[in-house]
Formats: sequence, C-alpha cells, structure tokens
Amino acid sequence: MKRTYLFILLLFSTYAAMACPACEKQQPKLLRGITHGTGPDSQWDYVIIAVTVAFVFITLFYSVKWLIRPDESMPGHIKTSIINH
Repeated sequence: MKRTYLFILLLFSTYAAMACPACEKQQPKLLRGITHGTGPDSQWDYVIIAVTVAFVFITLFYSVKWLIRPDESMPGHIKTSIINH
C-alpha cells in the first residue's frame, strides 16, 4: 500500500517538474521540455554543468567504493594505531 502512494507521488512530482510550453520555446534543443525559465546565457554554462556532473560522479564512485570496501586493514591506518595504544 505504501509503495502505491510513493509511486503516485513520484509520478505527479515528475509531471510538475516538466517545462511549460512558454518556457519550452526559450530553451535550446538540448534542454527543451526539461527545465523552466530561460536557457543558458553562454557556452560557459555547459562547461560549468559538465565539470559539476563529473565531480558528482567521481564523488559518488568513491563514496560507494569506500562504503563497500573501506580498506581499514592496513597497518598504518589511524584506526589501527588508536586501537593498539
């Protein structure tokens, strides 16, 4: 029952986030139907977004990697030096 409510909530929240027809005309082809408001002001906006996306994916990769295999068994790890003293 809870999953049904969650699915309905996600369905309607996605619909509300889609761009309206007036905003869709202002967007470049790449972003049409995705965002509201005016489009990017210059090509630097795409560079900033690309760098940010890369940073987020690198952070996500290392977060998952260190959650799955923290590699705290090394003799020089700070945790080992605290436990031994």
